[in-house]
Amino acid sequence: MNPEYFMQIALEEAKKGDAPYGAVIVKHQEVVAVAHNTVKGNSDPSAHAEINVIRSLTAKLKSPSLEGYSIYTTGEPCPMCATACVWAGISEIVYGASIQDLISVNQSQIDITCEEVIAKSFRNIKVTRGILKHECLELFNLS
Repeated sequence: MNPEYFMQIALEEAKKGDAPYGAVIVKHQEVVAVAHNTVKGNSDPSAHAEINVIRSLTAKLKSPSLEGYSIYTTGEPCPMCATACVWAGISEIVYGASIQDLISVNQSQIDITCEEVIAKSFRNIKVTRGILKHECLELFNLS
């Protein structure tokens, strides 16, 4: 499977949320968890797609460790979500639209990249950018 395949799943998941963010966690080329943004629906400012999918999978595994897993997200993880990836031990972050892309379409973001968060951490997480970027940005233009 290629990264576009998993990002397409994240795009479909994003359409279910109350903001166009979707996240998919993959291990050994298999989808093991999916989630979307539920900030408004749950009245929870931390209920970003990435947090929701990490919570879901770690609960299922009964372990806080996601070493060896990759996360695919429609938007670059914010500092909170990037930090959650660090704490969980995610091995790779793959995203579509960058924080700068999101700022350009008037999405409120904290202008700190996930790579800046990772650089200050104790982990070495691979980051792959821009997968289906235009399709991801289109979701934000429609919302």
